[in-house]
Amino acid sequence: MSLLEELNTVLAPLIPIETGVFSGTPPDRYLVITPMTDTFDLYTDDAPRHETQEARLSLFDKGSYTAIKNTIVRALLNANITITDRRYIGHEDDTGYHHFAIDVAKDYDYLLEEQ
Repeated sequence: MSLLEELNTVLAPLIPIETGVFSGTPPDRYLVITPMTDTFDLYTDDAPRHETQEARLSLFDKGSYTAIKNTIVRALLNANITITDRRYIGHEDDTGYHHFAIDVAKDYDYLLEEQ
């Protein structure tokens, strides 16, 4: 399983989701998942074993985003997905959305995934 698959499984019941950019007419509240990195930082003997995958979750909300942000954070932590950063990006005056970003990461055993 990949981080994108896990994020979709965990968060799809909570909020409309797209990957990369919202393709249709966006609702008043939605989430965009942007993959950031796939790295082999943790390995020895030139044999990568652990792949770390990272993504940014961009929450867009025309109202108060606090409750859904907290729900998303709890769902991520309950799914053992590491939150590496959370920040308010700002209010987009042209669209009316508040933009809040949550960066996440998860380590996968690369060798087990290949079997």
